[in-house]
Amino acid sequence: MKCFAVLLPMKDEEKSRSFRDQHLAFLSKMRDDGTILMNGRFVDGAGGLVIYQGDSQDEVEKIVNTDPYIINGARDYEIHEWEMVSNYNF
Repeated sequence: MKCFAVLLPMKDEEKSRSFRDQHLAFLSKMRDDGTILMNGRFVDGAGGLVIYQGDSQDEVEKIVNTDPYIINGARDYEIHEWEMVSNYNF
C-alpha cells in the first residue's frame, strides 16, 4: 500500500464553513476504515492536508472526488505520492 499526501487549499471560505460537518464526517469514516492515516487543517486558514493509503494515485483521486469539500467546490486538491518516514508504526 502506498501513501498519498493530498493538499486541500482553500477555494471558498463560505462553502468550507457550510460543508465542514459533512467533510469531517467523511474524514472520520475514511479514518475508521483505514483509507486515511491522518488529517488536519492548516492553522493559517490556507486549507488542510490529508494522508491517504491506496494502491494507486487514480484510486485515491476517485476517493478524494467524493469528499463533500471537493464535490461542492469549497476546496481544490493536489495529490502527491508520499514516501513516509516515521518512528511510528501504522
